[in-house]
Amino acid sequence: MAPGIGGFGGLFPLGKDDLLDSYLVAGTDGVGTKLKLAFETGIHDTIGIDLVAMSVNDIVTSGAKPLFFLDYFATSHLDVDLAEKVIRGIVDGCQQSDCALLGGETAEMPDFYAEGEYDLSGFAVGIVKKELVIDGNNIVAGDVLIGLPSSGVHSNGFSLVRRVLDRSGLSLKNQLPGNDLTLGEALMAPTVIYVKQVLDIVGKGGVKGIAHITGGGFTDNIPRVFPKGLGAAIYNNSWEAPPVFKWIQEAGNIEDAEMRRTFNMGIGMVLVVPKEVGRRIVEDGEHKACLIGEVVGTEGVSYL
Repeated sequence: MAPGIGGFGGLFPLGKDDLLDSYLVAGTDGVGTKLKLAFETGIHDTIGIDLVAMSVNDIVTSGAKPLFFLDYFATSHLDVDLAEKVIRGIVDGCQQSDCALLGGETAEMPDFYAEGEYDLSGFAVGIVKKELVIDGNNIVAGDVLIGLPSSGVHSNGFSLVRRVLDRSGLSLKNQLPGNDLTLGEALMAPTVIYVKQVLDIVGKGGVKGIAHITGGGFTDNIPRVFPKGLGAAIYNNSWEAPPVFKWIQEAGNIEDAEMRRTFNMGIGMVLVVPKEVGRRIVEDGEHKACLIGEVVGTEGVSYL
């Protein structure tokens, strides 16, 4: 019933005169079953960053600058110290996004949640001038895909992660094989907030489409920005995936296709640009960006 549904954020026309010739871009999300790991590890001070990231990363794909964020925190009985840790993370996420934490709602619902557990959701609103909206409509075959690295699993795929963890016989306190971090620390690494990186790259021109790599991985998210008839060819081994993905795949005996359809595999945001712009972004070295693929004339996502 609203205009602009179908991308990563909902677009709402703000007005018609010169001062208001813009779209509001809104997004909402939670952090899913990553919360279960927060309860088990006791790491509550970064889950708020995940909450902010999931919404602001969605709305920045339209080229929108986040304006403000609101949160919803629900629990059976309010533990002020725990809630303060969560809110501190939300504040941190808003600072990273350069947006205001405008307000929120704290709900106490006795007997609804288990003792010490809570649920979170967040809502972000941004703004972009109509002529600067990034919608993917002018993407053509031959354009390239630029990937921005992720910190790890981010906030998607944790139902599968928890099954793998259960079957592995390891605990969250065990070391991640070949790494200094525990499994809990590696899995709880907060989602990267890409707002400043993306807006800086967009401001230099040439960005045609942006995909936030969340649930569905490359398989479902990259095609969302393409016009009909186009697809992506991903260059295998063109970036280094965080070691946690290797552990998940080996411990869970998961096929490549399932991994790519569930996790970001080390790339949290993909920008579609002309070849020469892609070369400039990578050679610039400012954002640790890498060339990960190209747009092809066949729908879907293939791997070379």
